[in-house]
Amino acid sequence: MKYVNFVVFCVHIFFICALAQGYLKDKIMIISGIVNDLKVSRFTENGAYLVDEENAEVLMPNRYIVDGMLVDDEMSVFVYHDSEDRQVAVTDMPLAMVGEVAYLRVVDDNHVGAFVDWGLPKDLLIPKKNQMTDLTVGQSYICAIYRDMASGRVVATQKVNAYIYNDDVELEIGEKVNILVAVESDFGFRVVIENKHWGVIYHDQIFTPVAVGDKLVGYVKRITEDDRVDISLRPDGFALIEDSLGGLKEILEKNDGFLDVGDKSEAEKIHSLTGMSKKSFKKAVGMLLKAGSVEITPNSVKLVKKDK
Repeated sequence: MKYVNFVVFCVHIFFICALAQGYLKDKIMIISGIVNDLKVSRFTENGAYLVDEENAEVLMPNRYIVDGMLVDDEMSVFVYHDSEDRQVAVTDMPLAMVGEVAYLRVVDDNHVGAFVDWGLPKDLLIPKKNQMTDLTVGQSYICAIYRDMASGRVVATQKVNAYIYNDDVELEIGEKVNILVAVESDFGFRVVIENKHWGVIYHDQIFTPVAVGDKLVGYVKRITEDDRVDISLRPDGFALIEDSLGGLKEILEKNDGFLDVGDKSEAEKIHSLTGMSKKSFKKAVGMLLKAGSVEITPNSVKLVKKDK
């Protein structure tokens, strides 16, 4: 199964790359599910027609036309199939595009499948065959966005393992990454890293509230021999001190240069006011003090106003 998932992923990546390089231009010219760079060709009563380099056309409905738009104007637009099943170009951007994983809310359900809100006028379909659980209107679920090979339409699936793989992890220790919190477990949270890999945040690495569906910035803490990835929500070492330093100075500036916490304050109070652990707070205060940027007492920090 792991091998099959990897093959499916590779096929989709090849298809997208081939389209981007022009190898499949004779088959599909304007690609649904991603941003296309197009040019205004002509205006009609239904809207503007945009073209690519091969003069393939797509309609931009009237609602997206703005004053001052002219023939030959270049535009970056998202392309998908609308409620009339036409391929259309829009200036609105969806919550997720082809090749991405998202946490989307179900707004309707019928015999065809469930429909989720992805930020565009036409809701996105999760066909029955792509559902792993009974989906409830009003609830949100983790799903992957892909383009159906036969129809060219964009659809979603709960079967995200076909698109997220750890067979060849393209990450480095300490790397800053974007993550989507996907599943909660007894040991922490399973997350999707950069829409490509699975990772885990353990409970002892969580210092602020985290919930399924959260989009966060994380840091690669460890990659095991079998390509499992541990994620931390804080950078290690000096990078953490630098982040805390800048964050504390920003908090002081937003609070008129004063905080009623110091190195003798309770850890809970420090965290509630700064979002930092007491250890990180004391290191950041120490660096600001050494730079002459603050004055301190056992229970306060005050920003020093330097003469210009």
